[in-house]
Amino acid sequence: MFNNILFPTDGSDLSDKAAATVIELARKHGGKIVAISVLQPYPFVPMGDSGVAVPDVGTYETRMMDITNDNVNKVAAAASAAGIACDTVTSMAASPYEAIVEAAEKHGCDAIVMASHGRKGLNKLFLGSETQKVLAHTKLPVLVLR
Repeated sequence: MFNNILFPTDGSDLSDKAAATVIELARKHGGKIVAISVLQPYPFVPMGDSGVAVPDVGTYETRMMDITNDNVNKVAAAASAAGIACDTVTSMAASPYEAIVEAAEKHGCDAIVMASHGRKGLNKLFLGSETQKVLAHTKLPVLVLR
């Protein structure tokens, strides 16, 4: 049933806890995991007359890509220790949900399992919910863990 599970991770404690559940689900179904972490590009900051100093975009993206790789490698190491196959994917996208849905299709996944921070009120309005966007844009079953 769940032979190829896409697991988006942001490296948070919540994602780390969810990884254990994903690994167990893959083990029970004899499946494998595709772990994905998505880097959002450096936000554009316009340069005005005030001379706003902007950090080096290349340095930002290099450092964030290192973190993104660490996120998926941590999942792969835990899966390997449990005897579960795990592919890793890193991506850069302004809208992480789009990269997640695209990766699920590209890798032939039959389910997406992801953690949700469960933001409410204004935090949800301003920060958005990648989980809700994934739910709205995929036809695959999505298991949401908190």
